[in-house]
Amino acid sequence: MNKELFFEPADMKFRHEFKYIITFSDYLILRQRLSAVAELDPNVPPYGNYSIRSLYFDNVYDSALKEKLDGINNREKFRIRLYNGDDRFIRLEKKSKLSGLCSKISAQLTREETERIIAGDIEWMKEQERGLLVELYSKMKFKLLRPRVIVDYIREPYVYNPGNVRVTLDYNIRTGLTSTALFDTQLPTVAAGSQSYLLEVKYDEFLPGIIRDIVQLESRRNTAFSKYGICRIYG
Repeated sequence: MNKELFFEPADMKFRHEFKYIITFSDYLILRQRLSAVAELDPNVPPYGNYSIRSLYFDNVYDSALKEKLDGINNREKFRIRLYNGDDRFIRLEKKSKLSGLCSKISAQLTREETERIIAGDIEWMKEQERGLLVELYSKMKFKLLRPRVIVDYIREPYVYNPGNVRVTLDYNIRTGLTSTALFDTQLPTVAAGSQSYLLEVKYDEFLPGIIRDIVQLESRRNTAFSKYGICRIYG
């Protein structure tokens, strides 16, 4: 990795993260178990879930995709994300993986800024006080990072305070194919493969036994499943 283009805040916090591909039956069991001991994320609407749309970046060599498929230990990926189609709260995120642990840093964007980034108008970013925008500018300028694919899905998130645990149930994963039209509410999307349900577990130093017992489903194994990777199959 080109070190001069790789910036990490000194206080960046890394967390454990595990993913499990699950069935619809697993999903029903898990949501019943989780609702008995954990709480829904306080940001969730009353109906208990929200939609996520992410626009992922990669370079002309598909480095982020290849590093994921090859299981490279130290890697990163950039994405722009919005929730329930609300363009009043848009986040630029960088997710990093180091020695099996994961971290995420973010910066808020306006819709105008987002549209300029998608259009390739990036020179304004180098003067920003938001360090993550400066880093994205550097990598778009010198490593040819570009918007590549839209990923849509529904998320049902639970939190458990001991261990700072976050458990999410994701489903209806869809891809916008080769489109980068993040704000197009009529964007045609297609189902991304046959893996329709995904369990993700994130925590700090320890995973409480009660949560460990809940998420240990028979025959389910930790997986390297990637929403970005499965959606890139289509474009």
